[in-house]
Amino acid sequence: MTNTKEIYKEICFVFARLGLFAFGGPAAHIAMMEDELVTKREWLKKTEFMDLLGFTNLIPGPNSTELAIALGYKRGGKIGLFLAGICFIFPAMTIVLLLAMFYKQYGEVPLIEALFSGIKPVILAVIIQALFRLGQTTIKDSKSLLLFLAAYLLSLMGVGEIMILILTGLTMLLTQQLSKWRSRHLAIEPMSLTLLFLTFLKIGSVLYGSGYVLLAFLQAEFIDRYAALTSTQLLDAVAIGQFTPGPVFTTATFVGYLIQGVPGALLATVGIFLPSFLLILLLHPLFNKLRSSKIFAGILDGITVASLALMASVSWQLGTATFVSWFSVLIFAVSFIGLIRFKVNSSYLIIMGGFIGWLVTMF
Repeated sequence: MTNTKEIYKEICFVFARLGLFAFGGPAAHIAMMEDELVTKREWLKKTEFMDLLGFTNLIPGPNSTELAIALGYKRGGKIGLFLAGICFIFPAMTIVLLLAMFYKQYGEVPLIEALFSGIKPVILAVIIQALFRLGQTTIKDSKSLLLFLAAYLLSLMGVGEIMILILTGLTMLLTQQLSKWRSRHLAIEPMSLTLLFLTFLKIGSVLYGSGYVLLAFLQAEFIDRYAALTSTQLLDAVAIGQFTPGPVFTTATFVGYLIQGVPGALLATVGIFLPSFLLILLLHPLFNKLRSSKIFAGILDGITVASLALMASVSWQLGTATFVSWFSVLIFAVSFIGLIRFKVNSSYLIIMGGFIGWLVTMF
């Protein structure tokens, strides 16, 4: 019994610390987990770690958070699953909630506007850099390129994100099967708490790809469909999600607070992360079969292409709202070069952007 309690304490300590200090997005989170749990603590072998990573890439939701949940499950069973996930999410959620309160109270103060005016171009550079990096592995052939372009055009035409993901995934599966046979998707009226929760529950249930794909869903749901946010508020929410440690999906905490205060923040957070807990709990015993399934892998290939196209579509929309001055263009260029050429951590660039935005406003 003592050993079990010690395991639970260790899980809480490790993932709370990761949730507090894991800056830099999903890739950084995964690298820190591998270093801490495989190399230092030897919870599991590297091959086992990669198997879990592959499994989380096959299901919808925030990959690095799902990996934390799966690692907690492997270390401490069902209780470990919930401890790891909650401890990884809670520090980031708390920080984002406090910043949301500050933003809602003082968001119109010139200092806050100045900070975000410098941060927004950095965020756009991070997204563009992710597009290039992911595109190198996602757009593998002419078939993938055509699906990418089709999904991008559908997004610009206003087709829903979920529909685009489903259509592209099924199309990729059908083309793969065919190839084998031949060769032998301004706050005006606040949303209700129920609708807010259900909207984030839907997003958490169907979102594939990196945290950046979340942008497309937020744009479609909270700006285009319900008019519950402005474009500026969405950009600021993304900036907070990038700047703070832990899961990028705690952007939901910020959005929920802007719409319905503290209850909205809590329900939005629960809604977007709950599917990840349930998926890992239900599918973890079957992940080896899922990983080797040719049908599921084929659908996933198409979904990955569609996710990239949605990111490209949102990047265009964010670009039009970001490039409003000469220094925003300059910050974007410097950030993009820093990310691509010198591999600078995005958190440092965000701090730099906020500082420059403040300097330009002051002088």
